[in-house]
Amino acid sequence: MPLFIKVIVIAVLISIIVSLAMAFYQFSKRDRKDDDTAMVRALTIRVGLSIALFVFIMVLSALGIITPNTGS
Repeated sequence: MPLFIKVIVIAVLISIIVSLAMAFYQFSKRDRKDDDTAMVRALTIRVGLSIALFVFIMVLSALGIITPNTGS
């Protein structure tokens, strides 16, 4: 697998973790009367990044750019 693809995948995975942490922070600091738009936005970004990463990996696999590790 080319290095730039590894960097893209790792960057997206780190972005997913950061987005999840932001949602957890918003959840833990919120007030009962506070509105949840920041938390919902962070979770929406996380889900969108996860779907985009999945599609990206499937397209790369279909194009033959990456191949599964079949072992021996």
